[in-house]
Amino acid sequence: MTYSDYRDGDILRAGLILLLNIVLLFTPLIVSAKVVRLDISSREIIQNSEEQSMSGPYEMIKGIIYLEVDPNDPANELIVDLKLAQRNSRGNVEFSTEFELCKPVNSDRGNHRLLYFVNNRGNKMGKWHFNYHTDKNWLWANGWSYLWCGWNCDVEESDGKLNINLPVINDNGNTITGEIYTEIISYSDEVVYSMPLVWGGSISYAPVTLENTNAVLSKRRYRWEEPIEIPHDSWSFARWEDGNVTPDSGFLYVVDGIEPGWLYDLVYIGKNPKVTGLGLAAIRDVVSFFKYENISNDGVINPLADAIDYAYSWGHSQSGRLLNHFVYQDFNGDERKRIVFDGIMANCPGAGKGQFNSRFAQTTRHGSHHEDNLFPIDFFPFTTVEQYDPITGEKGDGVERARKSGFLPKIFFINSSTDYWTRAASMLHTDVEGQVDSKIDPSVRIYSVAGLAHTDDRIGIVSRALLTALDQWISYGVEPPASQIPKISNGTLVDFETWKGAFPDIPGAIMPPSFYHPYRLNMGPRWDTEGIADYVPPKVGPRYVCLVPQVDKDGNEIAGIRLPDIDAPLTTYTGWGMRSPTYSQTLGRNRGRVWPLPITSEECKEKIDPRIAILERYPTRADYLFEVTKSILNLKYQGLLLDEDVTRLLIEATQVEYWPCASQIGIKEVAATPAEVKSGSKLLLLVIFDERGNDILSVKAKLVEANNYFYVLNNDGKEGDDKAGDNI
Repeated sequence: MTYSDYRDGDILRAGLILLLNIVLLFTPLIVSAKVVRLDISSREIIQNSEEQSMSGPYEMIKGIIYLEVDPNDPANELIVDLKLAQRNSRGNVEFSTEFELCKPVNSDRGNHRLLYFVNNRGNKMGKWHFNYHTDKNWLWANGWSYLWCGWNCDVEESDGKLNINLPVINDNGNTITGEIYTEIISYSDEVVYSMPLVWGGSISYAPVTLENTNAVLSKRRYRWEEPIEIPHDSWSFARWEDGNVTPDSGFLYVVDGIEPGWLYDLVYIGKNPKVTGLGLAAIRDVVSFFKYENISNDGVINPLADAIDYAYSWGHSQSGRLLNHFVYQDFNGDERKRIVFDGIMANCPGAGKGQFNSRFAQTTRHGSHHEDNLFPIDFFPFTTVEQYDPITGEKGDGVERARKSGFLPKIFFINSSTDYWTRAASMLHTDVEGQVDSKIDPSVRIYSVAGLAHTDDRIGIVSRALLTALDQWISYGVEPPASQIPKISNGTLVDFETWKGAFPDIPGAIMPPSFYHPYRLNMGPRWDTEGIADYVPPKVGPRYVCLVPQVDKDGNEIAGIRLPDIDAPLTTYTGWGMRSPTYSQTLGRNRGRVWPLPITSEECKEKIDPRIAILERYPTRADYLFEVTKSILNLKYQGLLLDEDVTRLLIEATQVEYWPCASQIGIKEVAATPAEVKSGSKLLLLVIFDERGNDILSVKAKLVEANNYFYVLNNDGKEGDDKAGDNI
């Protein structure tokens, strides 16, 4: 089968667009001027497979999009330093980005939805998240088109990463310079002698000179300690390789070595900042083009022309914070006043935004328990309704601009347990002093996934259901699941001392001494209006008050979305994990910990473990499966689990082996309603278990058998009798 065989719908669409293009040759140019050129470098068909049955084969399209923006358009007024960038003959600022688009070859066979994945430091993320634990491409199976493009200009250029080309600003042809603060920390267990000025594979701003006379370097063990200044003759802008010191504007070399876990603060004069905020405009205009336009200004047909009804975005960690910032600064409306994203899923953003639109921005930075505390990432306002800071006197609302402009999308914030411990997630839904719960804007839902770490792939199980719910909310007005978060009002969101009093004394567990509370940072008088820092490093004020989820007697979190791992536990899960005591007495950035429950009561006594043993709480496999089933069905009824994932998690639970084979679950009777059903129809199965008293499992099911079309259900145990119920 050839490429064209799949594309009947696209061929007709292309013909109409070609006709439109010809007409445009003889009429004034009225199409959007944002995508001025679309270069497609490759177009590869991904061959047919089972999960493509609904939407047909997919294709991966790669290329470069050339854009321009009008510095005087109100949609661009918040882009820092845009008016200092060079303009073309039309008075616009030009930039370009790489993109990758995966879509059904015949766009009409897709679900007419575009999912934009925000790359993370240039790395393509998202597909793995929604496909986790499915053994297939779930996105293909449901007809999604999905897209990536570059946005952060400090990513080191690489074939494996998405790159963006943004202009350097100047002052009437003169180089722009400024003070830059950077923090360097070594994650090695041994002393190293040189480190990049910025972590995360990022490009740093070059110093105006390799001479360090006007720079200051200091170190300290912890942020609250007094700094120790390092003399100028004891360090340089250089890298250490094979015993040699080589001058390098992107590295710090210290003669006595960089000690593990210590914070090294460097302030220097840098040069050539770029218009970082154009990365936000790139996302806006690339998605707007694929969603709305038929052709680019150079006459290239949009591969998704007339195929997209709604556009969504998903981002994890840094990318989730970017989406929060994107809405905060009202980038969700394009220059033609059209909404870009109808819905947004910010996955594990904590309560943060970022340095995504400022002069000398460092987009990779984010505050945590130990490092990066002096970068303006977790800043006021935090909530989605108006709040007040009694310390600074500020009032604010994180989505106020978008609400006023009419470009506020539906938003799901999804945080892990880790994000409460190391990313200040509680600030999304409390006041700044941690005293009361905050209200939540009606267009927003906030979900906490209990016990899971920032990097835990199992969040993807919930995300599939939530993406489906988000689409149904936007497309059909079906209300999504209510917010699932710990709250001050019911005692499930607490201060550190209260949490510590509830956490069990697990043998071998090293308790954290504290957790992350972001500082109030004063960047100077021009920061809020011009994105320029006058205080470098910033002036430090009191910390905000953060809270953490309360736990039960097993140490598992009480509130939030409790997967069976938490609801029918075999293990204690925490979103926090201590670093090695020899490195730092602080929490790791994204890590959690697990402590398996003792298996027997004898083990409890031997290890002095206060938690109830597995075989004591679940005497038989049937007891365990019963509790898992209750948990799974509860999640399904709340809309937090898809039918297909109900099956996956049940099968997963059957693989747990703590009991002898003789304790397998016994089924006394299975009844079906209705008794007569066609293949593919839905029915209700009632399962009565042996030795379970009055316990009955009620499950909605779908009959799929290959041999016949019509069946009479039975439970007579006779195989091959052409009656449904065989092998039940």
